[in-house]
Amino acid sequence: MQIVFLHNNFPAQFGFLGQFLAAQGWDVWFGTQRKDSSMKGLRVFNYKAHRGVNKNTHPYAANFENAILHGQAVARSALKLNPTGLDPDIVVAHSGWGPGLFAKDIWPRAKYVGYFEWYYWPDSPDVVHGENDERSMDDQLRSRMRNAAILSDLVSCDAGITPTRFQHAQLPACFQDKVQVIHDGVDTDTYCADRSKKLVIGNLDLSAADEIVTYVARGMEPYRGFPQFMKSVELLLKRRPNTHVVVVGEDRVAYGKKLEEGDSYKRRALNELEIDMGRVHFTGLLPRTQYLDVLQASSVHTYLTIPFVLSWSMMESMSAECAIVGSDNAPVRELIDDNVHGVLVDMTDPDAVTDKICALLDDKEKRYALGAAARQRIVEEYRAKKLMAKRKEMFEQLCADTKA
Repeated sequence: MQIVFLHNNFPAQFGFLGQFLAAQGWDVWFGTQRKDSSMKGLRVFNYKAHRGVNKNTHPYAANFENAILHGQAVARSALKLNPTGLDPDIVVAHSGWGPGLFAKDIWPRAKYVGYFEWYYWPDSPDVVHGENDERSMDDQLRSRMRNAAILSDLVSCDAGITPTRFQHAQLPACFQDKVQVIHDGVDTDTYCADRSKKLVIGNLDLSAADEIVTYVARGMEPYRGFPQFMKSVELLLKRRPNTHVVVVGEDRVAYGKKLEEGDSYKRRALNELEIDMGRVHFTGLLPRTQYLDVLQASSVHTYLTIPFVLSWSMMESMSAECAIVGSDNAPVRELIDDNVHGVLVDMTDPDAVTDKICALLDDKEKRYALGAAARQRIVEEYRAKKLMAKRKEMFEQLCADTKA
């Protein structure tokens, strides 16, 4: 079996699945925008759009034009490789950015599997939850047209994958039967507990700290509850003089509306709140090994999010047996039953968030019980090797149906 993965980033959601299939004897290719990418068992090729979006393109159509440019770039690179032996049975592409738009034209005999992460309804849960002001009609129309490339993939794909039931529920009803819920999976062998872990990262030495509250996100933004978390931190540090807080992530907006140049939610928090900076530690992005150190040293891990795509970090923290205080909403509830695998809270209530964190800091037995139950759920239902085997079975069945 020969398979091609297409994703603007690398290794993204597909790299480890590719390695798993390569170990099973598959011929695995990976097309990406990211230069100098490599991974054992994968044959990597690059594509790059020959230009950006035209400045005269209608704003509603800009995302679609960008997707077309990426799809065209994949076509140009792939057509050069086809004579060298690139003739896949399966093509898997991340939908929305466009790399798989022309998969069925480049490789007519291949089965095309779309990876669907999010569908943008004008009144989707993240929009309803995240917008304080009434949306303009212009914003609503722009949001609707953001789905153009995704809809093209939903029509042309032979099958689809989405990671969670919550994400699946956002897809148009007429396409839901075409898309299976199969999560990317968690490396449970790597993400495991180490109760003896002492946190030392570069110049940050918290080896003597008894209480470490952790927060992890790609960016510092309302989508991932950063402003709300920092309000709770202000209260937490006043109530608990021995607590340290570790924040992993970049000072940027990864999801949601960007702020004006020079402004950031971190800057706002530090300017507006009374924060003891001797006990709040911003690490920036960390290598995987140090990120794992943070999870293993965590006393209480906070995962705050509006209803949106579930972060890998929440599942990895569950696998590492963290005691989690999480947002009480649909995507989090899909994995965490309150007071079983973690503790759920209204993230818009800083007093409640602080109370939940403090209660866990005061109850080591409960922290350990929650962490153990969280890991058990991940191991039983979301272990990467199990779910990669399930995807392999899906791919094989698609091809078998064709041969039959």
